[in-house]
Amino acid sequence: MEDISALFEHIHSNYGRLDICVNNAAANPYFGHILDTDLGAFNKTVEVNIRGYFFMSVEAGKLMRDHGGGAIVNTASINALQPGPMQGIYSITKAAVVNMTKVFAKECAPLGIRCNAILPGLTKTRFAGALFASEEIYQHAIERIPMGRHAEPAELAGTVLYLVSDASSYTNGECIVVDGGMTI
Repeated sequence: MEDISALFEHIHSNYGRLDICVNNAAANPYFGHILDTDLGAFNKTVEVNIRGYFFMSVEAGKLMRDHGGGAIVNTASINALQPGPMQGIYSITKAAVVNMTKVFAKECAPLGIRCNAILPGLTKTRFAGALFASEEIYQHAIERIPMGRHAEPAELAGTVLYLVSDASSYTNGECIVVDGGMTI
């Protein structure tokens, strides 16, 4: 909480306003059966994926409210829609991010603040390393993607750019899936 407060004080002091906030952090320290999730993994995942996004959005929203509005984009996951195998607590928190997005969108729209989410599918990031490390898990995922491949991080940038730009000025509370067709 101290880091979040310090960040927004820095933004306010040095820039005076905030137009865009992209919440893109994630934690998934446990990969295994939901019944074996320990308290440490649960707390870490909730702390980053829910609490972090919530308070970043609150502080960003306060700055945006005071200066005519802005755009918040949350990175959720297709796991919010279809829980990933052995990714129970992560999937639960990403579903919470989807609902959080809708709450902020509804309550902050009258303040000129739009809030939307992007729900990536299998993307080659360091974070998703465990999914790429196992050939069996990777092949199982690829077989479910009509495009037959994973995404590169740059392929998500266009959706985020749309959501923070004036091109999406009437888009609010939406959760855009970018998964190569995996969830269809």
